[in-house]
Amino acid sequence: MKWYAIHTRSRHEKQVDTFLRERGIETFLPLVHTLSRRKDRKTYIDIPLFPGYMFVNTDKERLFDVKYTRGVTRIIGTDVDAPTPIPDKQILDMKSIMETDVQLDPFPYLEKGRTVRVKAGPLKGVEGVLVERKGHYKLVIRIDLLQKGAAAEVYISDIEPI
Repeated sequence: MKWYAIHTRSRHEKQVDTFLRERGIETFLPLVHTLSRRKDRKTYIDIPLFPGYMFVNTDKERLFDVKYTRGVTRIIGTDVDAPTPIPDKQILDMKSIMETDVQLDPFPYLEKGRTVRVKAGPLKGVEGVLVERKGHYKLVIRIDLLQKGAAAEVYISDIEPI
């Protein structure tokens, strides 16, 4: 039995979770309790921590059942034909975090050297390369023709990948 990540149709994570549990397959769908703001009201809802993704714990023989469950688009893997298992430690760590009262926010996986765009703050709309220097994140704006650049400090929560 190994853990696998599956990709679901948009906003079908809870429904797929129900379908897989009915088939006797162990699932893990991390949800975060967040405030939903509508024009006329505010209410708390549970949304997936990783929109469009969830996890299943199964053996290779049952992957066929998972793949052809309504709402599942594919099983994530590095090889087209073979799904890649997720290390048990990563799933256990995620479950441990979910059992605490720690406030979790969905966050894009940002790597140093990746091109990003500032989505909030005084630099909103500016694009550049993300670098880290002495524990602070900086956005480097490049002028390729001159082979020069300038760096501005940004909050990691104010940027998004391009």
